[in-house]
Amino acid sequence: MRSILITNDDGIASDGILRLAKAATAFGEVWVVAPESERSATSHSITLHSPIDVYPYDFPANGVRAYACSGTPADCVRVGSLAIMPQKPDVVLSGINYGYNAASDIQYSATAGAAFEASFQGSLGIAVSEGASSVHEVTDAYLPEVLERLICRTVRPGQILNVNFPGCPLSECRGILENRAVSVGMFYKDHYKEIEALPGGGVRLMVEGVLIQEAEEGTDFRAILEHYVSIGVVTNIS
Repeated sequence: MRSILITNDDGIASDGILRLAKAATAFGEVWVVAPESERSATSHSITLHSPIDVYPYDFPANGVRAYACSGTPADCVRVGSLAIMPQKPDVVLSGINYGYNAASDIQYSATAGAAFEASFQGSLGIAVSEGASSVHEVTDAYLPEVLERLICRTVRPGQILNVNFPGCPLSECRGILENRAVSVGMFYKDHYKEIEALPGGGVRLMVEGVLIQEAEEGTDFRAILEHYVSIGVVTNIS
């Protein structure tokens, strides 16, 4: 039976990881090792100079063995693969992330970082994300088909499969587009604004972003903007 490890960066109590775990049970034996709380935008960082705590977790899905971890999503993959599971998983699913991981945003993504760690450990890594809204119709409708398409795929070392479900009503989704390239654009054009003057001439800044609504043809970002499920291969810098 195929062994599947699931993690995320929104925390083990998030709705997205529960929906993903329930769908994955149709494809193999499912284990969950996920952060005890949110770890978004930690990229592929791992913990080297302090201990990592791991606790059994009462996960609300039948047949799923779960553990909460004090580390990053990449730590969770390492801990799950090297210390918790009896053998390395065949597949690591990272998600379902609340908010897209596409275009240049991928470099910050802990969802993608966990999937890349899976690749480094010799497992197939699949990152799964959806629009940051309360509309999950497209994800829940297409997720079983997407998992069936991808869970037996092979990619080169240092590569992951990256999936983004558009956050639109199911009636507006136009289907699935595969082989989407990573857009060189960005979802938000960021700037910083001063929110407080600090003693000694310091300043406290807060990031603000302006949403970008255009992207190159054939890319992941363009697919999402046009209400398609986007599937593509992402290659690590190595």
